[in-house]
Amino acid sequence: MENLEPQATTTRRALPLWVYVVSFTLLVAFLVLIGKQLVNTSSGTITVGQEVPPITLTTFDGQTINTADLRGKVVVLNFWASWCKPCEQEAAELEQAWRSYQGNDKVLFLGVNWTDTEPQAKAYLQRFDITYPNGPDLRTKIGDMFRITGVPETYVIGPDGKLADVNVGVFLDVESIQAMIDPHIK
Repeated sequence: MENLEPQATTTRRALPLWVYVVSFTLLVAFLVLIGKQLVNTSSGTITVGQEVPPITLTTFDGQTINTADLRGKVVVLNFWASWCKPCEQEAAELEQAWRSYQGNDKVLFLGVNWTDTEPQAKAYLQRFDITYPNGPDLRTKIGDMFRITGVPETYVIGPDGKLADVNVGVFLDVESIQAMIDPHIK
């Protein structure tokens, strides 16, 4: 017995040329965008001598500090966390160094609390009697700018707004901290 049902015929219609052009253009644009992001992600940290983009830090007491407003001052940016044992080792030295510069309007310390919770961070500041401004690094935005690898890390921004010095790890004494700062005071 023969199949009397009509055979379905498939006819392929070619897509218009503009569809191919638009698709190819979108694909190339997407690949360029991914490539740029990979280059940005894999590029190194801000290096000594480079301009530091403005940083805005809202402190735990609600004060907003923008480094763009601090031109002419040496800014000591210290990344720390309450859960960081090495941070505890340098807390007293950082505070002592900060107090040695108080009254000198040319140096400002800023503590950047990295991947921490506010209650623990505030308890840490109280326990170590830290008096210089400190605030959270929300969504690690500031840490990502410097591509920090952990805490503690300290960055000195010169009065010209350029990165002047870097210390990855613990400061062992006040003199080491002052040695990073003093050459940049004008």
